[in-house]
This record gives sequence, structure tokens and C-alpha cells, in this order.
Amino acid sequence: MISSKRLHRRDGKRYGTAMTYHTFLPSAGLLTRPLPVLSKSARMRLQWFDWYRTHGENASLTCRHFGISRETFYEWQRRYDPYRLASLEARSRRPTHTRHWEISRIEEFRILHLRRSHLRWGKMKLMVLYGQEYGVPISSWKIQRVIEKYALYFHPSKTAKLRQKRKLNQGKKRITELRKEQRTGFLVALDTIVRYWAGTKRYILTGIDTHSKIAFARMYSGHGSGNAADFLRRLHYLFNGKIENLQTDNGSEFARHFAEAAQALRLPHYLSRPKTPTDNPFDERFNRTLDEEFIQMGNMTSDCEAFNRKCRGPRYSPCSGPI
Repeated sequence: MISSKRLHRRDGKRYGTAMTYHTFLPSAGLLTRPLPVLSKSARMRLQWFDWYRTHGENASLTCRHFGISRETFYEWQRRYDPYRLASLEARSRRPTHTRHWEISRIEEFRILHLRRSHLRWGKMKLMVLYGQEYGVPISSWKIQRVIEKYALYFHPSKTAKLRQKRKLNQGKKRITELRKEQRTGFLVALDTIVRYWAGTKRYILTGIDTHSKIAFARMYSGHGSGNAADFLRRLHYLFNGKIENLQTDNGSEFARHFAEAAQALRLPHYLSRPKTPTDNPFDERFNRTLDEEFIQMGNMTSDCEAFNRKCRGPRYSPCSGPI
């Protein structure tokens, strides 16, 4: 039985069946080619039909064994071609008939005239004005499409930056997408505290494991992402490399160099929702503990080295946790 190659019938005779697809004994010199690489879902469907053939071709028994409905099984059985395993791949669900440009040329010219005459008016006002000027109704969606097509904005550069910012935010992973698991190192949350002292501005980066509550803090003189990347490497060393996920807010210190460091350490980076401190309650509470039990107790200084020495101090210091 040949199961690792897919053969074509060329002056050969039928040899038998290999799993769910037929193979043939080729004549001398016939070249073979490897089977196509199937997706995980397609391999699972292939198991259905393998099991179906080896258990008396009993559809009910197969459906009970794999926990699928008879309708699903018969649907894929109709699609399944033993000579073409790619038939087990899911088809595109894209609609056959999609929406297209439904604005006529005269509507487009009218909208352009109104928009250029009232550049600061929104699409809802223009919709009302269009009906008054031309005596026919029009949807605000059509007006919006024309505005976007010709970029008819009062502040084009400002609008372009805003659109780019929204586009970048769509690709960010929010902490609400992460399913929490109760084990040390699964999620480490980070934040920044800003303090003014003796005419200087200092930044204290903090991090805490949300399960074991092991915490770490370190002062820096700058707010750059390079300092945040340094803090992350130290935090990674503190946990012996056993960090699985990171959580931060949307601050600029957690971009660029910090993101590169997280990528180098293969740490998924999740972000809190804007203006939602409840997304990071553990680190917010640690920041309060650090402020009340360490900083306000006479330990604040603008000297970063002196502050970090004090913070590392005792084995069970409130700003370093039980390390």
C-alpha cells in the first residue's frame, strides 16, 4: 500500500486503496509528486472518512465518534474527492455579490459642489442640504464615500494622522482578548509612575506578576522606550525567563525599543484599553503600595542609583517583593 505519494494512472493497473484515496502501480519511469499540505481542519475531515471506511461505512457511528452532525458529514462526503485531497479544505465564505460603487456621476458632482462650498459641514448636514438644493433624498453613506474618495477634509494632514492612528490601533492586542490562567509568570503587568523631586522629573517603572504578586520597581531619569526595554530585560531575568505574557498601557515608553525587546524574548504584548485603569488593577495597587510604604517614608530622591539601591534593599522590600 502506497500512502506517501500520489500517483496518476498512466498505463498502470489498479493496485488497491491507501487510506481514503486510491493509488495505482505505475509503470517504470513514472515520476511521483508529494501529497498536498493540508490544514488542520482538512486533516481532521480526512480522519472522518478514514474511520468511516474502516468501520463498515457506518455514518451514524462515525458522527457519534467524532461528535459531528449527520448533515455536516454528508455535506463533506459530497465534496470529498479521494483523488484530490484539497477538496477537504474549507471554501471561501466571501459573498458572491459584493457591494460596489452605487453613486451616479451626477450625484457625485453635486456632493463635490456642496462639500467644497461647506468644507466644515458634516455629512448629516450635507444630506439635508442636498435634499433642499436638488429636491431628491440621498443617504449620508454616499456623501461619506465621496468625501473619503477625494479626501475633502478641512485639515487633511490632521485627518490623515488620525486615520493612521486608528489603523494602527486595530492591530493591537487588548488585554480583554487574553484568557487568564492562574499560574506564576503567565501574565506580568507593567506601568510607569512619574514623580517630581528637587526640580527634577523621574520615572519609576513597575512590574508585577498578577498571580504570585512578585513585584519589581526601578527608577530612570528618562521616559524613552530604551529604558523600558532595559526594565523588561531585568524583569525577565528576575523571573528566570518564565514570563508568558506582558500587559502595559498605551504609553510611548512601551513602544519601539520595548516592543523590539518583547519580540526578541518572544513575549506576547497585550495593551490595556485607553482610559481604563481597571484593566490593570494589580499594578495600579502595587503603585499605591510603593508610594505609601516606600516613597512617602523618606526614600524619595532624584538620584536614580541611590533610589534603586534602597528599593532593592531587604529581601522582602515592598518594591521588590519576595525575591
